[in-house]
Amino acid sequence: MSDDRLIVALDVPNALDGLKLAETLGDAVGFYKIGLGMLTGGGLALADELKREHGKRIFLDMKLFDIGATIEAAVRGLARYDLDFLTVHGDPHVVRAAKQGAAGRPLRILAVTILTSLDRADLDAGMIKPGDLPDLVAERAGRAFDAGADGVIASPQEAALIRGLPEAAGRLIVTPGVRPKGSALGDQKRVATPAEAVACGADHIVVGRPIWAAHDPRAAAEAVLADLRG
Repeated sequence: MSDDRLIVALDVPNALDGLKLAETLGDAVGFYKIGLGMLTGGGLALADELKREHGKRIFLDMKLFDIGATIEAAVRGLARYDLDFLTVHGDPHVVRAAKQGAAGRPLRILAVTILTSLDRADLDAGMIKPGDLPDLVAERAGRAFDAGADGVIASPQEAALIRGLPEAAGRLIVTPGVRPKGSALGDQKRVATPAEAVACGADHIVVGRPIWAAHDPRAAAEAVLADLRG
């Protein structure tokens, strides 16, 4: 049986490959993330098929950012797909607009704090204000919660700090940057194992390459689930 704390990232080229992977994983996985990279490869069609025909939960990871009116319109359109999670950037005006667009739908808006592929040097290059990265993540999370976010995206290393915020009560923490023991880091810089991420306060973990690139993706998914439960 699946455990929806695990969200498998379908970071494959197109919807056909994504559907094939989902069929391989079968009932071991009940929750999938479809990201921006598959948008032009049939990502929305795949989301709709997995949701309606296979009963899967869907996390659409678009990381939307724009003026409020555009965000509201975009989210209102996406909400018609009966999705479960949608990401937007954690700027308060973006979160507020996204919540307005999702009004009346069960879609949960998750705010991106700081991407798990970034470190302090990357923030300096992007002219982000000084400060320790965990403190900046927690500050962005708190502001996103105040703006109405249903949850945040943050690395496992910041999950415990965010979970301790008063504003985090009843909100979700979803952590990418999760790698089973022995896995390559890939493009992630702030990582933890599945069990460590959950112990730090994550409600859901996102795992991609260690599963879809494995020789036996279902066995790899089951190993992650065993780590979660153990």
